[in-house]
Amino acid sequence: MPELQPIDSVEIQVLIDNVTDSLSSTPAIVEREWTVLQKKGLAVIAGDGLCCANHGLSLTISTRRGDRERCVLFDAGPADYAVERNGTRLGVNFGQIEALILSHGHWDHAGGIPQALRFIRQMNGGKSVPLYLHPGMFQQRGTRQPDRTVLPMQRVPSPHEWAVLGAQPIVADESVLSADSTIFVSGEIPRVTPYEVGFPGHVCKNEITGSWDDDELIMDERFVVVHLSGKGLVVLSACSHAGIINVLTEVVRIFPSIPIYAIMGGLHLAGTSFERLISETVRDLRNFRARYIIPAHCTGWRAVHALVAEFGETVVLPCAVGKRFTL
Repeated sequence: MPELQPIDSVEIQVLIDNVTDSLSSTPAIVEREWTVLQKKGLAVIAGDGLCCANHGLSLTISTRRGDRERCVLFDAGPADYAVERNGTRLGVNFGQIEALILSHGHWDHAGGIPQALRFIRQMNGGKSVPLYLHPGMFQQRGTRQPDRTVLPMQRVPSPHEWAVLGAQPIVADESVLSADSTIFVSGEIPRVTPYEVGFPGHVCKNEITGSWDDDELIMDERFVVVHLSGKGLVVLSACSHAGIINVLTEVVRIFPSIPIYAIMGGLHLAGTSFERLISETVRDLRNFRARYIIPAHCTGWRAVHALVAEFGETVVLPCAVGKRFTL
């Protein structure tokens, strides 16, 4: 595979996140939602002019290398209306988005992709849009309840269904480079950390027998990396079902000579099954010496508090809908 090309800068616009926070002070590399909205024409502060928080994640990733800018969309949150509301208010230029990456096959990351596709194709002349997918994300999934019944999840469309919606499905379980080799999309993530054992109670439906089988590892999950020249790697992990330590261990294996500069995304440390992993995760994050940790989506407030207590506010920059990070 061609080498991941270093970039001069990356701008990450948070299109969808669980949290809204327009008031907390931020460092120079972060613009708050209201600042972004004002630049896009907000003249009166009113509820109708603001973004909405929603359970999910969506990030536009814009890389700059010399005078060339490339842009991809990493996930699209849970629903079309969140993409439409927030994208319109934030002034996202969907016509610049040249590809979409779905991190894994869950509704809270895939549900808004149809609307994103519509916006992109309205602005790109109707061309189909590359959509990076893993072959394991199309099964019917669910979570086993305390009474042993299964609560199904909204299913991720098949490659054919994505094509009908205007996507150009790229289905593979191996790593790939996108956006002129400035964005690395991982393959499957090896599970090597003893305590990161997946999502307890997560199941998928056996298409032959009709039974619900254990699917705790969620092996279709992938992460994204960009190489910021002179600084290091920016790692984006949308949900970290693999465990963020497993994610970062794989990053180091693939890019052994490049330091990790920033870690951003959902760390999946919320909920009773995951909160017990917070102390070990925070301990092992020290080994990667990241300049910034930007927790989002499913990280949870307990994990954010623990991260701030360990690394401080100059390192930990909590995410929120509408924020723009420039690295």
